[in-house]
Amino acid sequence: QVQLVESGGGLVQAGGSLRLSCAASGRTFSMYAMGWFRQAPGKEREFVAAINWSGINTVYADSVKGRFTISRDNAKNTVYLQMDSLKPEDTAVYYCAAKRSFDYISSDHYTESFYDYWGQGTQVTVSS
Repeated sequence: QVQLVESGGGLVQAGGSLRLSCAASGRTFSMYAMGWFRQAPGKEREFVAAINWSGINTVYADSVKGRFTISRDNAKNTVYLQMDSLKPEDTAVYYCAAKRSFDYISSDHYTESFYDYWGQGTQVTVSS
């Protein structure tokens, strides 16, 4: 069982930056692939970024590529999402998710059903 707690959300002006953190419980964090998803009001939850267990492989949604960076610190049981050049359309609740996996990043990592554990979400609001 893995418990995930996101933090770092808030209100920021367009063009600004935020860094989200997702802290995981347990001693096996390094065995898990991690993903970030987001859900805007009235929309379905969508994939943002994913990172494999070692941190070597990452993948991004086209809408955030070049602006967001996912990373992890396995010693701290934490995955991060650095968000730069934020836009109003990035406004959403951001969720982190975990899946025990040693696989390379694949199309599976883009889908919600791949992940077994989810955090409660953190709100990000970007004003214009």
